[in-house]
Amino acid sequence: MLKEQPANAFVINFIFGVIWHYAVLFVCISIDDSVFDPNRKIYRIRKWENEGKFYSDVLKINKWKDFLPQHVGKDGFSKEHIDNVSIEYLDKFILETCRGEWNHRMNCVFAIVLFTLNGFTNVSVILAAADVFGNIPFLMIQRYNRFRLQRLRKTILRKMERQSKKQAVIYTTAAETEI
Repeated sequence: MLKEQPANAFVINFIFGVIWHYAVLFVCISIDDSVFDPNRKIYRIRKWENEGKFYSDVLKINKWKDFLPQHVGKDGFSKEHIDNVSIEYLDKFILETCRGEWNHRMNCVFAIVLFTLNGFTNVSVILAAADVFGNIPFLMIQRYNRFRLQRLRKTILRKMERQSKKQAVIYTTAAETEI
């Protein structure tokens, strides 16, 4: 019946898509943070991403990423800019990029659902393309930002380590002069 009435099929599938996306968002903010561990294979950098340079050098992500809307993460966590450079804050930010990536991946799954429900029809092709092409840029932004944040985190940890070694040397030298 839906194949015979493309306008009805489009509206019904579109409404189902909206419901799907809101359900994915609800699940995404409800599930345990351990699902979004950046050390899990799905979130790790791939060789072809070239430490994130693929996004900046090939896709020129810096030129267009700020024009896309951003969703405020779980518990009101904003990913618009870095508010602080503590390790705890960066860890939370990195986790939220994993959460965002998961959300957009699950939204892309809707394309498969469309083809499963409707077969290979014009409606399913149009809506699946809109779904995938509407989510992929956001998924790429999450990955790009995560790799940058992970590099920043490593840099801060190295600085903290050097600082603590300096403090240890100063403390040792001061203790030796007292003897």
